[in-house]
Amino acid sequence: SLPPLLVAAAVGALAGAQCGYLLGRKAGGALLTRSRSTRLHEGARRAEELLDRYGHAKAVVLARFVPVVRTVLNPVAGALGVPVRTFTVWQVVGGLVWSLGLTLAGYALGSSVPNVDKYLLPMVALIVLVSLLPLAAEVRRSRRAARATKAGEAHG
Repeated sequence: SLPPLLVAAAVGALAGAQCGYLLGRKAGGALLTRSRSTRLHEGARRAEELLDRYGHAKAVVLARFVPVVRTVLNPVAGALGVPVRTFTVWQVVGGLVWSLGLTLAGYALGSSVPNVDKYLLPMVALIVLVSLLPLAAEVRRSRRAARATKAGEAHG
């Protein structure tokens, strides 16, 4: 039944994001301080740049629609001290749009396309691939910048 599914999707999305934020708020700073992981520090730096560039509200909402970022941004936002009220309001907005929109889009697709199950796996693969393109572009850009920095240091 669609109504209980919509409620479960919304509750799961909102509770998961809020828990991630609270974990980041409680333990994120200590983890960042103690960790020697360059990936973790780089991820935190990128998240901080995203939050600074777009503002807390826009970054929290937009993160919902980007794989990996939607998972990482919540605890990083907590660790970086994004105000609880700001995070909560905007994660609810983004979470409802994302969870309800995705569920309703899937329902509409299943209701309107005959034998959609034949096409579902390739469609999901295509969506995942397309959604990972911005992440791949950013990784490529970062690697180029790192190489350029190293080359500059070697010649300087």
